[in-house]
Amino acid sequence: MAHIVAQLPGTFYIKPSPEAEPYKRPGDPVAIGDTIGMIEVMKTFSRVLYGGDALPARARVRAILLADESDVAAGDGLLELEAVGDETAKPHP
Repeated sequence: MAHIVAQLPGTFYIKPSPEAEPYKRPGDPVAIGDTIGMIEVMKTFSRVLYGGDALPARARVRAILLADESDVAAGDGLLELEAVGDETAKPHP
């Protein structure tokens, strides 16, 4: 089992706007480059992308660990994932 963690502190959003659907829900597949959320710091929004050397190339969302608009610190868990297949992610060029 793997986790996506916040790389910076701020406010975590699981959907692009209040009326929109979440980027991902439990059970959804994720692949390298997928947006799984946003973190806002001082009115600047940064996409949280799936990918990294320690993560499988493909996975499925097991759980979203925080509610929409939750405050996060760097290193806090955002999503819990389970691998789909046994490839590991390749770093972005």
